[in-house]
Amino acid sequence: MIATAVIASAAVTLGSVGYLAQFLNLPKELLIVVVIGGVSVVVAWGVLESVLLASLFTLIEVGGLVAIIVAAAWAGLPIGDALLAPPPADLATVSGLFFASLLAFFAFIGFEGLTNMVEESHSPTRNVPLAMALTLIITTALYVLVAAIAVTAVPLEKLASSEAPLTIVFQNVAGMGAAVISAIAIGATLNTIIAQMTMASRVIYGMARQGDLPSVLGAVHSTRGTPLVATVAISLLVLALALFIPFGRLAEFTSIATLIVFALVNASLLRLRLQRKNSTLGKSRVPIWVPLFGFISCIMMIGSSFF
Repeated sequence: MIATAVIASAAVTLGSVGYLAQFLNLPKELLIVVVIGGVSVVVAWGVLESVLLASLFTLIEVGGLVAIIVAAAWAGLPIGDALLAPPPADLATVSGLFFASLLAFFAFIGFEGLTNMVEESHSPTRNVPLAMALTLIITTALYVLVAAIAVTAVPLEKLASSEAPLTIVFQNVAGMGAAVISAIAIGATLNTIIAQMTMASRVIYGMARQGDLPSVLGAVHSTRGTPLVATVAISLLVLALALFIPFGRLAEFTSIATLIVFALVNASLLRLRLQRKNSTLGKSRVPIWVPLFGFISCIMMIGSSFF
């Protein structure tokens, strides 16, 4: 989970820099340092501040995506054709679909991070599963609709070559300037970085307190109560990856790492259910076919990256 958070933060940082470049004519490396440095300060300041800022960015992000969907519907874009048209059944297309699914899984990073915030939530046995279910449904719906709009409104080659693809989609669909959607995209990317770095620093802190990592990583700030050393360590790792690894590789590695985590969680739940260790399962239950299907689908998408 730490690896997933670090790699994802580096990938999203590059995405954020692509949109920031629409406003600031500065070297890419300097923008990377500014983004990671700014987010690190927020994460180190406190969990309440991190959550509030992430929530604000989430509202901005969802508002921007909904605006794209509304504009596309108003313009009469044939979204249904993109959603319902069956793909060719040849092997190359099926292989491409699995690999595309692997990259699209990037949109689902962060859900596993909710488990590390359980101790800081109210009524976790009720609220955390409910939050996961609702966000999964909302994220899936938004992702599918925006993806369908993107490939319908903009030529694929133009999308693939752009460092700010949502800006192009919004311009083509709504005919508006690039500044608004670029600002929304910056908020969306910063939201993800804050969430991932907050989660990763808490995982490191917890492992250090349990003796699984050096105790210095469990040190907290004397007044803020945040894991300062862990936050600095995560920030330096993210900075190194963002500076030296290209975006495409980071996105692929993020999806693979996330799928590995999800596969292991599903396998663990299967083992607990088969061993009938009901006392360890808590109050939230799902049918056994859910973790079985989850494990198989994760393994299939991981396998697609090797073909």
